[in-house]
Amino acid sequence: MQTIQRALISVSDKTGIIELAKTLEQHKIEILSTGGTAKLLKENNITVTDVSDYTGFPELFAGRVKTLHPKVHGGILARRGVDNEAMRENGIPAIDLVIVNLYPFQNAIRQDDCTLANAIENIDIGGPTMVRAAAKNHQSVSIVVHPEDYSRVTDALSSETGVINDRLRFELAVKAFEHTAQYDAAISRYLYKQCHDSDFPETLTLAFEKSGELRYGENPHQQAAVYKETNSSGVSVVNAELLQGKALSYNNLADADAALACVKSFKECSCVIVKHANPCGVAHGKTVTEAYQRAFSCDSTSAFGGIIAFNQTLTKEAAKTILDNQFAEVIIAPKIDQDALVVLAAKPNLRVLATGEGELQTGFDLKRIAGGLLIQEQDRLAEEFKYEIVTERSPDAEELESLAFAWNVVAAVKSNAIVYAKESQSIGIGAGQMSRIDSAKIAANKAQEMGFSLDNAVMASDAFFSPFRDSIDTAAKQGIKAIVQPGGSIRDEEVIAACNEHGIAMIFTGERHFKH
Repeated sequence: MQTIQRALISVSDKTGIIELAKTLEQHKIEILSTGGTAKLLKENNITVTDVSDYTGFPELFAGRVKTLHPKVHGGILARRGVDNEAMRENGIPAIDLVIVNLYPFQNAIRQDDCTLANAIENIDIGGPTMVRAAAKNHQSVSIVVHPEDYSRVTDALSSETGVINDRLRFELAVKAFEHTAQYDAAISRYLYKQCHDSDFPETLTLAFEKSGELRYGENPHQQAAVYKETNSSGVSVVNAELLQGKALSYNNLADADAALACVKSFKECSCVIVKHANPCGVAHGKTVTEAYQRAFSCDSTSAFGGIIAFNQTLTKEAAKTILDNQFAEVIIAPKIDQDALVVLAAKPNLRVLATGEGELQTGFDLKRIAGGLLIQEQDRLAEEFKYEIVTERSPDAEELESLAFAWNVVAAVKSNAIVYAKESQSIGIGAGQMSRIDSAKIAANKAQEMGFSLDNAVMASDAFFSPFRDSIDTAAKQGIKAIVQPGGSIRDEEVIAACNEHGIAMIFTGERHFKH
């Protein structure tokens, strides 16, 4: 147990600090403070001792040196019951509570006009030193770095014992070390980029905050949690607002992320339905209702229990159509009309996510392998659909529109991937097969099962056709009129010749979109 007589407060994020300081004052705890924090507390009639008055040493170098003094760090680091004599001899009182958060380095470097010099000035030195010192000496000192933990301290002070117990001090110390580790990781990542062309540092330090624990992972015997990237910007599933429904599962989150990434690749009003990480229906529409109906009709069987994503506001009509058609696990949209929420409330377990408007959050893809980690830039489609016509017949305007649509869809499908499309609607999707011809057959079977004709449809392949022309011959028999693929195979000429024989137009994008 720990009785608090003296606290040191020095914070950049001043959320809740006035209320906390007032509570400390009510408990007759002496407050030491620095700079802007001390000024704010005094303005709110809180009795504060400036650290410079406490140490007898002025702040130096425009505030760079304030707390780096033996009377501060000695008061934090001294072992109670061991160093008491040395503390008396040197006039060092104990500091029992340290409330510190650090210069906003990550906020500074996000600014477009941030220079290297400005970034360096926003590297905190005294703060991390105090945080680490207090966390190391947590048997005697409480360290608080997050405003969300202020209430835990005030509740302890207001309890019957009026002290902070050992368990809470230890938990706060762990959070403190996590805080400084995250801070140092952000600095090292930024500085590495200033002197290297590579985005991949020699030592990779990741900083993510736990958003919550999950009931289980992909399977019930696997424990799991979800973490969110710190100080990130952009639209994401992790940062979306859950408007109704149960907490999302591991698989819900993974599938919702895939659906959001696919639907955000379109500027047109679109709907994407994902099942087991693969789109099973994608379509444009004049309204979100029409986009959903066209996406659902692609594979209404697989859509059962799927994730449905929109890139425009979900309306009441669309919400009612979904509930009339199918069971869904999750619905995602930038916004949800209030009338739509009333309709969806009829299914209280249905998760409804509002992501807000904005660009999709970007970063790196991480994949754990035994003994290591694979890291890569996220795959992104080019802003402009660029292509080369390689066959005797050129695709017409309608075919080009469908080819561009199909190319966006196939980039979201697990390899080997084949997509058949017509008029900005997927009509057959084949995914994840060891043979591309098998993916083509599955996509064709799906189209037939759902009542679509492949006559005059287009075909997209995520990678080149290899090793033989059999996929082209199969596509010709099915009525495919145009194909988009990356090209780049040693058998390109054979494939092009096959297209010419069948009167199929083919375009190469020069960019592969494998998705394993």
